[in-house]
Amino acid sequence: MTDKYNVDLSGARWFTSSRTSAGKECVEVAFLDEGMVGVRDSKNPSGPALVFTPGEWEAFTGGVKDGEFNRPQA
Repeated sequence: MTDKYNVDLSGARWFTSSRTSAGKECVEVAFLDEGMVGVRDSKNPSGPALVFTPGEWEAFTGGVKDGEFNRPQA
């Protein structure tokens, strides 16, 4: 299994959401080998990236879908 702390991102194919509009702050995602997922800041493509294992990515996207990260109403 790939060590998520030593993933080569040089050949990654990064993309943004189809809901992203030009000039907005957003993140880019890349689906990597062995189910790993990379995430980076679109404004700083040569900067650092986060790399998630398949289980971490599933937990994160599931939490987003379930509203786990919604801001509390004031």
